[in-house]
Amino acid sequence: MSRVVVTGGAGKAGRAVVRDLVEHGHDVTSVDLVRDPNLTDAEQLVADVTDYGEVVDALEGADAVVHLAAIPAPGLKPDELTFRVNTTSTYNVFAAAPLLGLRRVVWASSETTLGLPFERELPRYAPIDEDHPLLPESSYALSKVVSEEMARQFSRWNGIPYVGLRFSNVMEPHDYERFPGFWDDARLRRWNLWGYVDARDVAQSCRLALDGDLTGAEAFIVAAADTVMNRPSADLMAEVYPDVELRDGVGEFETLLSIEKARRLLGYEPAFSWRDAIATPGVGGSH
Repeated sequence: MSRVVVTGGAGKAGRAVVRDLVEHGHDVTSVDLVRDPNLTDAEQLVADVTDYGEVVDALEGADAVVHLAAIPAPGLKPDELTFRVNTTSTYNVFAAAPLLGLRRVVWASSETTLGLPFERELPRYAPIDEDHPLLPESSYALSKVVSEEMARQFSRWNGIPYVGLRFSNVMEPHDYERFPGFWDDARLRRWNLWGYVDARDVAQSCRLALDGDLTGAEAFIVAAADTVMNRPSADLMAEVYPDVELRDGVGEFETLLSIEKARRLLGYEPAFSWRDAIATPGVGGSH
């Protein structure tokens, strides 16, 4: 058992991560601006991770940290505030980790680093993987790109693995009820190549990233195994992105945000799909 601090533990992804780590025997502390009354199996600490001293206090005695606290999407707050909060909080966690002797930092990067919503620039190819150029199109995405560079330099300085997880659009089971509303117009969810990830698979990826045999700073795309759509992935690309290369071997409903690196290096395998949760006429449950 190890002691893991989860920043942003009261958020959508954070709640799932805290529960999963507790279920797998870790001693977990959730750090957030608020307490979640449903997180009864974990210690909860109210702290502001934009304050370095509060971060040091929160991480004292931990073996590792999963840093999820952030303004979680573009457009929620003014651009300057989003960039400042996200980069400052991430710097504080990254800097406190070696000071306190943590063995690993796992943190939330984002699919938006890759060019979402693909309006100024088209995807270079699909499925997109970690070799795709970083093309931030918002202050939020830029904060994640800057944080990935911070991770590389901090790891170079201190030798701790810094594992960035580029989460797709995080969904909880009740969110799947909205998916049929996407199906009549392929352009509604074109902005991230029709991607998503179940919060419980986010939790799996964080747990695996804590223990994986990794060195340096790594980034992984973390998505579901399929898309949000009830149409084949090749058909979606042909209709909406006809000029983008679709690489060979894409399965019928397979994600266009490649998770092959996470599969290979972390052992990640998505366990949850909307296809198992809601009825889909004419579409099977395999993916």
